[in-house]
Amino acid sequence: MIGVGLLLHTKQLSRSSFEIATALIVPVVQATLAVYLFRAGDEPGRLLEAAVGAGLMGVWSSVLFGSGGAIQRQRWQGTLEMIMLAPRAPALMILPITLATAVTGTYAMLATLLWGRLLYGIPLHFAHPLLFLIAVPGCILGLGMFGLLLASTFVLMRNANALTNTLEYPIWLVSGMLVPLTVLPGWTGPIAAALPTTWGARAVHEAASGGPVWPSLGICLAISLGCLVVGALMMTYVERRARAAATLALA
Repeated sequence: MIGVGLLLHTKQLSRSSFEIATALIVPVVQATLAVYLFRAGDEPGRLLEAAVGAGLMGVWSSVLFGSGGAIQRQRWQGTLEMIMLAPRAPALMILPITLATAVTGTYAMLATLLWGRLLYGIPLHFAHPLLFLIAVPGCILGLGMFGLLLASTFVLMRNANALTNTLEYPIWLVSGMLVPLTVLPGWTGPIAAALPTTWGARAVHEAASGGPVWPSLGICLAISLGCLVVGALMMTYVERRARAAATLALA
């Protein structure tokens, strides 16, 4: 059921010109800025890291905005009531949507790598090519499960997009997607350690530049699994409260 739902929502998102433009244009702009910043800092050897980091930023943006608008979009389309009436747990109905937003974000990763290779001649020499092909889907899976927690939280808010706008840049900054965590203030360490985005980004970077991939990927999936459990519990609570108050289509 999750596989069929993932395929359906991925197809739907792939037909949205807004989603495709966001996944392709924004990461390319960010990758261009990152390349010039790294060049200006006399760090040309880290250009591949800049391209990968910009791609991760695009994946995170897709998950954040997609998960934040998952419930609202179904409400606008008039399908939210049917989803909640299905004889399945609400989390199982919403999880394919959040996973689809993460899969759509892979456009961003492909776009930044191709952009860097074709325009700036960045050699795509990955330290662990096979592990990179494992780390990226693993990171996407983890972010998709994290997206369910975001979706269950945002369903209580009428204007979830306002919150997503404030979370986009702080999260990718604290997660070390482009900027090393060592240059950030010390108080950001515990926050970074609690986010699956931090460990997912670390796994992808280590696969690209060299390092132990499996520990970081395992921690990412473990934290994301915890987010999945909490998100499922919250989704059930929200659904019951909305049914009791007859506000499913309005809340």
